[in-house]
Amino acid sequence: MAVRHRGHGMDDHGLKSFSQSLKESGLYPLTSRGVTTLQVNVGALCNQSCLHCHVDAGPRRGEVMPKRVMESCLRVVDECDIPVVDITGGAPEMNPDYRWFIEECVRLGSRVKTRTNLTVLVEDGFEDMPEFFARNRVEVIASLPYYTERTTDRMRGPGTFRASLDALKRLNRAGYGSGGNGLVLNLAYNPCGAYLPPSQASIERDFRRELEGRFGIRFTNLFTITNMPLGRFRDFLEGSGNMRSYMERLVGLFNPAAAANVMCRETLSVGWDGTLFDCDFNQMLGLVCAHGAPSHIDDLDRETLDCRTIVTGMHCYGCTAGAGSSCGGEVA
Repeated sequence: MAVRHRGHGMDDHGLKSFSQSLKESGLYPLTSRGVTTLQVNVGALCNQSCLHCHVDAGPRRGEVMPKRVMESCLRVVDECDIPVVDITGGAPEMNPDYRWFIEECVRLGSRVKTRTNLTVLVEDGFEDMPEFFARNRVEVIASLPYYTERTTDRMRGPGTFRASLDALKRLNRAGYGSGGNGLVLNLAYNPCGAYLPPSQASIERDFRRELEGRFGIRFTNLFTITNMPLGRFRDFLEGSGNMRSYMERLVGLFNPAAAANVMCRETLSVGWDGTLFDCDFNQMLGLVCAHGAPSHIDDLDRETLDCRTIVTGMHCYGCTAGAGSSCGGEVA
């Protein structure tokens, strides 16, 4: 599915362009409201190769953020007083400087969030990660496809579900998900297939009932995240003949309220080599910050970034359909 637009408001496949939807909603051009979260992708190296992964992460990926780029990120966090650092990957834990980076962010006074696929936490060398997270008061956002073994293993491979349960129990033992102690454990849910996620509140109730009732596992919140038509999920859509219908569904469910609150308006994404993007999805498409905004962390200009025009494309319908989607779940 092409992401470039034609002047008459349609894309190359006859679907309404995202820019046209923004114009009709009075939101064009989409601009930043100020950077409150620096999302740092520390590399595509991962212990898994999930079917829905928009990053195409896996064990053979060599892109790993070097320490010098992390140092530039820390300089920006300090000089620009950015309150939240959101660390993602790949499996971010596999970056050799990951723990150091977290400790430095905490030292600067930032609240740290980390994404995890859970299974890495039960591998050799990572078993003490839950305690490390707890000492540094890191908010953990754990991806879990579903609360059943069959669905989870179909998306991530045999044994994934049991390993994920083990990791969640270790996080619970470290104090996560209990409530009242400030140790936040959020789950992230992506649908298994070419459809949109259900109501966040309803699927959270289902996950809570099943995980706690069957396995004694507790968590804080659940976020629903729409599968973006990128990476391996795009390959799946095209291979199964569902690309057109999926995009038609996203376009048809465009919600101006969700578009007004997309995460890119308050988040800046940093690639493993320091390149700047408006969001993690733009990063995967190579859509660098533009319209006069700096394109690398070393050249960051806070004033320009805070009022920058955001680069958009057809994939942005994934964040603006229905109740919307972000790294923190629904937005509308």
